[in-house]
Amino acid sequence: MTGSRELVAAVRTTKQFLTYVASGPFQYAVAEALALPDAYYADFAADRLPTPYNLTDGLNNTRISSNDNHRSNLNTTDITELAPGTDALTFCRALPERCGVVAVPNSVFYDHPTAGRTQVRFAFCKRPEVLRDAADRLRKAFNG
Repeated sequence: MTGSRELVAAVRTTKQFLTYVASGPFQYAVAEALALPDAYYADFAADRLPTPYNLTDGLNNTRISSNDNHRSNLNTTDITELAPGTDALTFCRALPERCGVVAVPNSVFYDHPTAGRTQVRFAFCKRPEVLRDAADRLRKAFNG
């Protein structure tokens, strides 16, 4: 960190506070979690396994090109044909208002300003009914 003496002091103070205090409130949650039965964690892990339906299935029924990746919680898609001339950031900012679905522009993960310009990322680590609803909303918004 470089900057004025005041700015560096403020950042250092904040960093120290966050480093040593931030996890304090979570200690109660950890204590509760450690007391849960093993069956809770077995059910939790099973719930995280891939389901027969995921967002990729839903995207395949829209004009959104899908990378058909059933092994991840993320699906990166190219919006070039879906929204010609639109960059991913603009597309993602308009998406919630357009159909109530959120995506992340891949460009935010790159240092180069044009990398990932037309790529958006959808997460599908959700319950099947949530994914079906999202796919239906996307289908209505983009299939006209």
